[in-house]
Amino acid sequence: MRCPYCNAENSKTLETRDSAENTTRRRKECITCGKRYTTYEYLETVELMVRKKDGELQRFDVNKIIRGLQKSCEKRPVTMTQINELADHVRQDLMLKGAQEVASEEIGDLIMQYLKKVDRIAYIRFASVYKQFEEPEDFRRVISEVKKK
Repeated sequence: MRCPYCNAENSKTLETRDSAENTTRRRKECITCGKRYTTYEYLETVELMVRKKDGELQRFDVNKIIRGLQKSCEKRPVTMTQINELADHVRQDLMLKGAQEVASEEIGDLIMQYLKKVDRIAYIRFASVYKQFEEPEDFRRVISEVKKK
């Protein structure tokens, strides 16, 4: 693993923790620049394919979920640890199904289910992109739904 800051290959592991089923979290420190970073190791059992709305098949990439969550959670009190855990929960749920193919809508629904519990504003932001809001009424509907619960 290369350091994300200076691209050096030399690092030392400070802490190793099994964070979830088939997942290992490692806290590392770069020997060259001294900065610390976290890596996650996943045991890949089956290559999961995602069927997009247009019918195209793509390989499942948990990093796409993390990037989408980062955008939704920008300037919100949500930590990277929470984002990574949420993405990992979604990945685990999909893997537990045992299917080799999953619809992108199912992934979006799972993300929303977990995100609603973490931060309601981030949930609304994610929903606005995922559900492709076009009118102010779309926001009102989701906001009233969030207020009820």
